[in-house]
Amino acid sequence: MFDFPTLLTFLTVVISLFLIPGPAVLLTATRTVQSGRTAGIMAGLGIAVGDCIHAALAALGLSALLLSSALAFNVVKFAGVAYLLYLGIRAIREQPSDPQLPTVAPAQPVKSFGLAILAELLNPKILAFLPQFVHPERGAAVWQFLILGLLFAGLGAVYTSMIALSVKPIGRLVKRISWLHRWSGKIVGSIYIGLGLKIAFQQR
Repeated sequence: MFDFPTLLTFLTVVISLFLIPGPAVLLTATRTVQSGRTAGIMAGLGIAVGDCIHAALAALGLSALLLSSALAFNVVKFAGVAYLLYLGIRAIREQPSDPQLPTVAPAQPVKSFGLAILAELLNPKILAFLPQFVHPERGAAVWQFLILGLLFAGLGAVYTSMIALSVKPIGRLVKRISWLHRWSGKIVGSIYIGLGLKIAFQQR
């Protein structure tokens, strides 16, 4: 279903993006600091569930579009390209600031789980991300969406759980490695732009 280069590219990009602090990391770290490790882990699992819901929606809706016509494929592809380029340019232009977690009210683990699902559902990144690795000529698009979505969610759940279990040591490490903070926006922005350009020249 997937050729090795496509799967390797997908996993490499996903892991690279996880290494740069983003909304999922901030949400997990914030819940951990404010409400404890259990709440942090539940927030990470809620993010993973939100990603699975996005993947299911993509499998049900976008798979039909990808199979219907070259025009539909190009509309989906270039919408994703535009979104990725926008994220990349915004990340590169953003000025680094002191890394501080947002202040939130403490919440029970179950509430943290539900709020994380809602927060991730409002973040459409996976809908722009997944279609770029789906190739209808290699099998049923719906299964490709589901497999990639589960991989994305599973890796994310593992990563956010690790964050929740070690948020204090990681926080101290990030403060010590000041260059990582200064360049994190440019690194993640370059990843987004590079992926967007790669997708722009990808053939159906």
